[in-house]
Amino acid sequence: MRRLLAFIFLAAGVSAVAASAEAQECGQVSIAEMNWASAGIAAHVDKIILENGYGCTVTLVAGDTMPTFASMNEKAEPDMAPELWVNSVRTALNAAVKDGRLIEAARILSEGGVEGWWIPKFIADAHPEIRTVRDALSRPDLFPAPDNPSRGAIHNCPAGWNCQISTANLFRALEAQKAGFELVDTGAAAGLDGSIAEAFENKTGWLGYYWAPTAILGKYEMTLLSFGVDHDRAEWDSCSAVPDCPAPKVNSYPVSDVYTVVTRSFAQKAAVAMDYVNARSWDNATINKVLAWMDQNQGTSEDAARYFLSNFQSTWVPWVSPAVAEKVKAAI
Repeated sequence: MRRLLAFIFLAAGVSAVAASAEAQECGQVSIAEMNWASAGIAAHVDKIILENGYGCTVTLVAGDTMPTFASMNEKAEPDMAPELWVNSVRTALNAAVKDGRLIEAARILSEGGVEGWWIPKFIADAHPEIRTVRDALSRPDLFPAPDNPSRGAIHNCPAGWNCQISTANLFRALEAQKAGFELVDTGAAAGLDGSIAEAFENKTGWLGYYWAPTAILGKYEMTLLSFGVDHDRAEWDSCSAVPDCPAPKVNSYPVSDVYTVVTRSFAQKAAVAMDYVNARSWDNATINKVLAWMDQNQGTSEDAARYFLSNFQSTWVPWVSPAVAEKVKAAI
């Protein structure tokens, strides 16, 4: 009996030491909470899982793409950027990864950040022959302009955004005006969103620029149209994205690579969580739905993270071990 009790106490002690070692191994972790909604949600999802599943002590710090990357690259702070849009820092990131300062972990947006011209899904379903932008341009009657229903409308990107330039150039490259279309200035982002909401409310056609992930695409089902050509980076940089380019060509929007990036010190002190960081990825449809819930319920990033963890378990449970999953479920 004494031997049995001694064994039980020894086993309990080993378990306690193991749990303590796991927490110590993770330790203090800093995560960049970027200043846009999807990244804010990702930061809070990471905080909840790392704290409750792996015993980390997590601090969120305000961030943005360029300053956060520079700080991680030069100072190894913060430890993690959950949603880093890497196209703008690709050369420097490659060098940092090669030198071992930073680690490129999961592609958090599995499809990347997506831009393009979209139509409502109810239009796409009713007209399966419309698969490309040129197909849509053959039917101006399906996409009436707000102030001139006899012509079609292509809704432009908000004023002052870079995509306003590329959309205008593509409008000219496609000779959309000859096809019976007008390029509609939507003003601010709220105007663009409002035009989509009105189209769905009235069940009328809508054609124009939008991007993902976003709350609007979580609230309203839209279909992305193909431009029928691959993205030409050289053409994009020399003309498509240049104001008033004299001879624009049809081009596709670039897909933005979006990854989780961590410092070498994080990989060392939180090695127990690296499998999670390397596995954590979601598609745009999922985060669109979470963003829509957040918008409709006026929730915070933390609220949206808890909503995701409660309602999308089939997505996140495979990212972690069964033991970690149970700890996280108990915490939400």
